[in-house]
Amino acid sequence: MTEDEQRQAEEQRLAQAVEQSDIAISVRGIRNAFGDQVIHDGLDLDVRKGEILGVVGGSGTGKSVLMRAIIGLQTPNEGEIHVFGESMVGRLDDDALAIRKRWGVLFQGGALFSTLTVAENIEVPIREYYPNIGAQLRDEIAAYKIRMTGLPAEAGPKYPSELSGGMKKRAGLARALALDPDLLFLDEPTAGLDPIGAAAFDEQTRKLQETLGLTVFLITHDLDTLYSICDRVAVLADKKVIAVGTIDELLALDHPWIQEYFNGPRGRAATAAVSREKNKAAQTPPDGRQ
Repeated sequence: MTEDEQRQAEEQRLAQAVEQSDIAISVRGIRNAFGDQVIHDGLDLDVRKGEILGVVGGSGTGKSVLMRAIIGLQTPNEGEIHVFGESMVGRLDDDALAIRKRWGVLFQGGALFSTLTVAENIEVPIREYYPNIGAQLRDEIAAYKIRMTGLPAEAGPKYPSELSGGMKKRAGLARALALDPDLLFLDEPTAGLDPIGAAAFDEQTRKLQETLGLTVFLITHDLDTLYSICDRVAVLADKKVIAVGTIDELLALDHPWIQEYFNGPRGRAATAAVSREKNKAAQTPPDGRQ
């Protein structure tokens, strides 16, 4: 069997695992430490296939460290991580190639290459994982992803320095979706956006998740995001995930950080906004007339 045939067989096997498993990500007993500073100790977490899981926690709780450990950029000191049933800890890059194609990542700020245009940024993972795809098809894929994420077609030839903050986020999202992933990692996607831009990005994320059947691991501190699009929320504190559930389920817990976070002034404002939207939807007739 040739190398390409072996790679195709591995991708087919992984695709079957994706279909059969209800758990997209399983983290067990993770310990992450930098010298004497322990970030996580005995951390467990399951991310269900097809959900948007919000991940919250105070400063220094290691939200981004957890994401980096899952995608292989940070090797945990202890514990196991499985993505679609495949063990990720200690795997060589070539060995994990098939599963890495199954996810896309939007890092904080978009993390675009400043010397590449938007279209060229989107084509980076295509060039890396599918080097035999021709230039014309790459350009067509990039143009499609640009439209998919709500960017105008004329954004393609622009450089990141020519984009607004919201457009940079959408360009980063387009790159994350370049390989049609099953799993999407978003690290503070609405940070730095104005309320209107943040709400539009949230709406786009939910629409893409529903249309493409994505599983979304979403790190955020934005309460509006948690209330509007997250199916469940995982709370990091005390070096581990202390709770996972819907916001209503979390509000029933008496942990001081959870109560302060969700019942503080911003939490109450987000709750009130959700209530207003629900009341507005309930009062709107089925034909949409006011």
